[in-house]
Amino acid sequence: MKTIKTLTIGLFLAAVGTPAMAQMPNWGCDEETQQKMLEPVSLYQDAIKQFKATKDNRWLEEAYPYWHQVVANCPKQSKNLYNNGGNIMRVMIAKAKTPAERDTLIEELMRMYDIRIANYGEAPKWTAKKALDLEEILKEEGLDRYYVLYDQAVRMEGDLEAAYLVKYMEATINYVRAGKADPTLVVDNYDIASEKLDDELQKYVDDSVKSATIRGYIAGVEAAFSPYATCDQLVEIYSKKFEADPENVDLLKKITNIMSKKGCTDQPLFFSATENLYRLEPTPATALNMGQMCLIKKDFSKAIEYLSDATKGVTTQKDKYKAYLYLGHAYSGAKSYSLARTAYNNAAEVDRTKGEPYRMIASLYAASASSASEDNVNGHSAYWAAVDKLNKSKSVDPSDENVEACNRMISSYSARFPKQTDAFMAGLENGNRFTVPGWIGESTIVRTR
Repeated sequence: MKTIKTLTIGLFLAAVGTPAMAQMPNWGCDEETQQKMLEPVSLYQDAIKQFKATKDNRWLEEAYPYWHQVVANCPKQSKNLYNNGGNIMRVMIAKAKTPAERDTLIEELMRMYDIRIANYGEAPKWTAKKALDLEEILKEEGLDRYYVLYDQAVRMEGDLEAAYLVKYMEATINYVRAGKADPTLVVDNYDIASEKLDDELQKYVDDSVKSATIRGYIAGVEAAFSPYATCDQLVEIYSKKFEADPENVDLLKKITNIMSKKGCTDQPLFFSATENLYRLEPTPATALNMGQMCLIKKDFSKAIEYLSDATKGVTTQKDKYKAYLYLGHAYSGAKSYSLARTAYNNAAEVDRTKGEPYRMIASLYAASASSASEDNVNGHSAYWAAVDKLNKSKSVDPSDENVEACNRMISSYSARFPKQTDAFMAGLENGNRFTVPGWIGESTIVRTR
């Protein structure tokens, strides 16, 4: 391959200006070193341009010695040093002639990311990038190293791209399957990853494209976790730990959180852990768990008491949403439909990406259709209001699961619209506005079947 023609320092300085003509940029090195690096920078950048034009990896090999000099001597020359550096180093690693040379180059790649973090920050992202490169280069051989790096990245303060949380879960499962950790690790790390993904989803609640992408990552994490997610498996994992240390608050929090998240709230272990946690730490968050437990036991009055307290005290959006949603369930169980609707509406206001509150309101309307009997169509106007809520649910939560649930309910409720002849006899016409009587009191549109 033809070597890049070396530019003279004089020509390069003519292009960028001399120190006397302009303020030199801060390259993270002293002025004398910066002057010495002008030529290597130019040669490295020329090789990168040729690579981008030709996609020929030999230009990355050509760039390597000049790039190496710049990173070693002036590490803040440009962020592109590190964006291009990964490509350069992967080509060099692939070309290594011996295992020792390959190992040396891999260590250089890792040091490059450390230098990038030291000079530009963004430690979570670039630590995760170190993990990803090790995983792709070393595969199973590098499991011990890349798992630890993913774990470090996830636990660091700062932003981390959601895609890395899926990789983290996959690495965790590989680590456990390799016999390097107890299955409890999968559950614990799922708890961390799913929490972070939920938080990430809330950041982009008004961005349909980004929120759809994050929902895809959530599905990926759920899919990775699903083999470990049955209630029997969770009970098996945590029962011995609970029996050995039943008043360990951190353990109790893990048990109640994960079992609540996976719908295992009817298990005796969940009840025992919840009661112990509330006794040891009676906070709004533990009141939320107690309310959930009372719901399962159908003790609706107690559930309302605990959940009402929880709505006033929990601080995270996720917990506040759950508190209002469960409070709606408790009021619904107690046949206090108007109060249930208020609770569901509050849940929908807290998290505008969730369709479940509107589905629940639709169920309330359908369940209490007899309360609208003054409509002269045997209360069937309640189903118009119910379908309206289901359409609202689909508009705020277009996930496949929610849309499918809503469509099933719409199909059922539409079949209970009044017949056209019955509506006509009641003085109602398709398309006219109508207010459903009784506690429902919703303004809706007349529809017939």
